[in-house]
Amino acid sequence: MRPMLATPGAAAGPVLVPQGADWRHEVKWDGVRLLADIGADGLVATSRSGRNVSVGFPEFAGLQSLASDMLLDGEAVALIDGKPDFSHIVDRVHQSSAISAAQAAANRPATFMIFDLLRFDGMDLSGLPWADRRRLLEDLIPPARHWQVPPTYADGQQLWEATAEQGLEGVVCKRVTSRYYSGERSEDWLKFPHRRTQSVVIGGWRPEVGRQVLGGLLVGTPSSSQGQLTFRGRVGSGLSGAAGRALQATLAGLASDHSPFAQQIPAEDSARARWLHPSLVIDVTSLGTTRGGRLRQPSFQRVRTDLTPQDVTS
Repeated sequence: MRPMLATPGAAAGPVLVPQGADWRHEVKWDGVRLLADIGADGLVATSRSGRNVSVGFPEFAGLQSLASDMLLDGEAVALIDGKPDFSHIVDRVHQSSAISAAQAAANRPATFMIFDLLRFDGMDLSGLPWADRRRLLEDLIPPARHWQVPPTYADGQQLWEATAEQGLEGVVCKRVTSRYYSGERSEDWLKFPHRRTQSVVIGGWRPEVGRQVLGGLLVGTPSSSQGQLTFRGRVGSGLSGAAGRALQATLAGLASDHSPFAQQIPAEDSARARWLHPSLVIDVTSLGTTRGGRLRQPSFQRVRTDLTPQDVTS
């Protein structure tokens, strides 16, 4: 089972969140997507890429006391002053030591925001309407210290405005009749982030003129050609200071003799370029894209160690 994905909602001009009784709306959490599978092997947590990350989230083991067979979908978040902070949760998916994971859980506990129920007591619920799955979920999962079933809202536009004021990530809108499509991106789920954030793959970097420090990233999205990228532009903002130095150190281990891009990169972008194996995913914010598909004024936000290039869409 792989998580169902939301389609970006239309954002031309004012954001138009769908309204009416056919839709319900949830807060979009800034965390790590997880499926929690409770069965004969205890609780097995898998990331969006399908990797077993159970060791990294010992706080969620108590969910086993609620049922002997259950599959939950949700988002693991680290709440700092009441708001999710991605930087404090993403490293959990790479924990391999139970001792260090327990220390991380004690110092900065995670909360599992559970928003879907896909299996219960041997019954596959993915074919049921979202509204039915949601009712069962609310009946079965009482709130606890390390997990909760966040509320849904009837007025999506009001939620959009409220989450903007509170500095939250955005909203997700779900059609109440929708079934669960494993591993698919469906228009039955729409996402409206407050920041236009996109995940891209780094294919190369450029040093600053006259210096050997990171000055720009050449990024793309996977193309139809296996292992190649479609060029989406050059990222120069957000790379100063410690973040840029840490990223440059990571890129040193990805050096390649060949460009991973499917097309010829314009000379103004490729000058002094150092090519990389296209394996590292980052998030960037931008003002959208040009007609040619390039990101407008992109800014580096963070490394997405929880994603692989195969998880990135155009």
